[in-house]
Amino acid sequence: MDMLTIIIIAVIIDIIMGEFPLKIHPVVFMGNLINLLKGLLKKYNNKISGIIITGITLAVLLLIFKSILIISNYKPYLYILVSAILLSTTFAIKSLIDSVKLIKEDMDISLVKAQHSISYLVSRDTSKLSETEVISAAIETLTENITDSIISPLIYAFLFGVLGAVFYRVINTLDAMIGYKNPENINIGWFPAKLDDILNYFPAKITGYLIIIASFFMKLNWKNAYKIMIRDAKKTPSPNSGYPMAATAGALDIKLIKKGYYELGDDINPLISETIIKAIQLTKITIIIFLILSSFLFTISTLYIIL
Repeated sequence: MDMLTIIIIAVIIDIIMGEFPLKIHPVVFMGNLINLLKGLLKKYNNKISGIIITGITLAVLLLIFKSILIISNYKPYLYILVSAILLSTTFAIKSLIDSVKLIKEDMDISLVKAQHSISYLVSRDTSKLSETEVISAAIETLTENITDSIISPLIYAFLFGVLGAVFYRVINTLDAMIGYKNPENINIGWFPAKLDDILNYFPAKITGYLIIIASFFMKLNWKNAYKIMIRDAKKTPSPNSGYPMAATAGALDIKLIKKGYYELGDDINPLISETIIKAIQLTKITIIIFLILSSFLFTISTLYIIL
């Protein structure tokens, strides 16, 4: 039951404090290490290099986190607190919601300001995006990251403890940095990209269904959320990101478009800045439902094992 306590404290820490300062954030250290290893192995640029980068990054981060946990283990309360602090660095609830909320606030000021803000969250060129395209991009990145930034690391924390969440965060960070199908990364990023797809396979589907449940409680179009998820989830290049995005599009009766890549949902309601607020509200309820259900299932399974 200590793990449930650790997860709850970690969530509270994240909601109150948000992200660690960049100078001491483990994900920033991961990024620097990945860039270093990529530079060293750049001339080889093959799949073996990607496996080596993944293995070394995992080994270093897991060793660091494990060492800190061992050092703090001489007092139970200290161990729980340190574990919660470390775990809070593997997911991002407050920063995700705040960053997307900022897009809405900037959109209310000017399109140019919103285009600039959204450029930090998506990989596409945002300088020529229309108002509806900026709003779509904001909702896409919000809902895709419900899985990547919240649900997946917490699922692996419930299953395998703090180090399980760290393992997931390393792979997801590797995918975000080198998991692209361009000449520079298509070989070196193949392994972490495939591993990220595997790790997110079930969490993405779970997130999609949680969004449907959340839309039911919010009196949104939950039936359409299910319909659109089943119809459109596989239209995205990623095998997993379409589930939460399509479910959200269906729940809000909107169409999410990334030109040249996918169209999710039906164009029933217009995409306006207030749609971002509705998507944020849906995200919050989805997270709450996940935490309640996962805590309940974890408690029941733990009691069953004990008894």
